[in-house]
Amino acid sequence: MNDAANGLALIFYGALLSIAAAVWWGVLIGWVGRWNLAVAFLGGTVGSGVLLWIFVAVLQVPQGYRC
Repeated sequence: MNDAANGLALIFYGALLSIAAAVWWGVLIGWVGRWNLAVAFLGGTVGSGVLLWIFVAVLQVPQGYRC
């Protein structure tokens, strides 16, 4: 099998992580942002980095896919 076999996994994991990121940012901006917007943006950026790290770790391909 080649890397194209993981296309469905990329779509599935990407969709789940996009939803998780949207919820994460929504909570931070909507709740934390009321008191301190800078902390909300910093938390959102760190959270997005963690989600990206999880995405790469789940797929176990840190060097990327060859097309």
